[in-house]
Amino acid sequence: MKLWGGRFAGGPSEVFDRFGRSLHFDKALVRVDIRGSAAQARALERAGILSAAERQTLVSALDVLLAECDNPHFFNNAEEEDVHTVIIRKLKELVGADLADKIHTGRSRNDQVSLDVRLWLRETIDEARQQLTELMDELLQLAARYPTAMIPGYTHTRRAQPVLWPHYILAYFEMFARDWERLGDARRRVNVMPLGSGALAGSGFPIDRAAIAAELGFDAITRNSMDVSGDRDFLLDFEHAANLILLHLSRLAEDWILYTGEEFGWMDLGDGVTSGSSMMPQKRNPDSLELIRGKAGRVFGSYMALLVTMKGLPMTYNRDMQEDKEPLFDVAHQLLTSLEMATVVVQTATLKPEVPQAAAEQSWAVATDLADALARNGMPFHQAHKVVGRLVLTSVQQGKSAQDWTAESLPAFDASFTPEMAKLLDPREGLKTREIPGGTGPSHVAAALEEAVRRLEEMRG
Repeated sequence: MKLWGGRFAGGPSEVFDRFGRSLHFDKALVRVDIRGSAAQARALERAGILSAAERQTLVSALDVLLAECDNPHFFNNAEEEDVHTVIIRKLKELVGADLADKIHTGRSRNDQVSLDVRLWLRETIDEARQQLTELMDELLQLAARYPTAMIPGYTHTRRAQPVLWPHYILAYFEMFARDWERLGDARRRVNVMPLGSGALAGSGFPIDRAAIAAELGFDAITRNSMDVSGDRDFLLDFEHAANLILLHLSRLAEDWILYTGEEFGWMDLGDGVTSGSSMMPQKRNPDSLELIRGKAGRVFGSYMALLVTMKGLPMTYNRDMQEDKEPLFDVAHQLLTSLEMATVVVQTATLKPEVPQAAAEQSWAVATDLADALARNGMPFHQAHKVVGRLVLTSVQQGKSAQDWTAESLPAFDASFTPEMAKLLDPREGLKTREIPGGTGPSHVAAALEEAVRRLEEMRG
């Protein structure tokens, strides 16, 4: 069954019909399509197109379909090209062709699809934001379990400066908090009601668009019917937000793949999120994290696919835009499952605080603390940088670590050093000098952790 055909002497070729079918993926929209059609029926009654009895008959039939659509047999033997024609066919079976055909009055598949996708995506965004808060909660709990643990911070994959473990975890909390906000921004642009825009010029019937918007929980109606017909910005907004979430998940995964390996040995993951080798009995592989890292590339590709599809399209609707949905559905699926997986990984993670602490103590991560101390004593920082640089070079040449210097040997190396500065050879002393908002000073980190808990409670409403 086609929703068009009077203009054509013959039907589409079998190849074209098969090539253009979208039912295998757009059936994911079945529930929202039925909800949208019920709203359309009520709008047609208000516009005088349907009688109250006709509207009641249609809405009751749509309620029946809504109750049945989750049944795995709902689409059995369906030969239609898309989910919309399946619903129309089933509606005809329930109420007759004459009444069922009225449901499409003043409506195009263009604004119908835009409505369906917006309804579906709104729910998906809400689920993603909820899962983000669950992940952030687990991260905060992991941070709180080791409030005084110290690790080396890195730049260029080299030990740079010591930081507190909660400070490191809070860095990811901030990334995911921005992601939560970014999804909210995308949702606001998704949550405008397009029905009544028709194919591109607007409906030819007095549809009360504001009433439909209120009924379906939209914040507003779209402002331009041509824009609706050609718009997929709201999908790109969501996919951009999803890309950044996967980017942040991938970076966390990369960190922990390294930190749980033998070369670092800082952390352990639970058996439930690791796997073994079919050949090597000793292996305990971080497959869950590697899969998250891999999913990121897949999601990036889907985002780029939609950008490339849209970049050269003339106004307004073009059939190319059917290609938006498979990548969209895959982005959403990979996003939600990756967030779920990451949350479980964090639940199982344990830190071995003594290992990263030893790494911080045995390296020259304290070098900046010494240079800062010289600067506080009045030496220009660039000069202080050179003095400490010479200290590090000499130590490397002599096989010394920072711990090998003392209150006596440090001033003997350079008179700019005072005996009191030797305490900064302990990286925990340097942490205390960084008591500044946003820094890794113990008091500010503790306050930041408490504030993060409050912010998360606000996100959860």
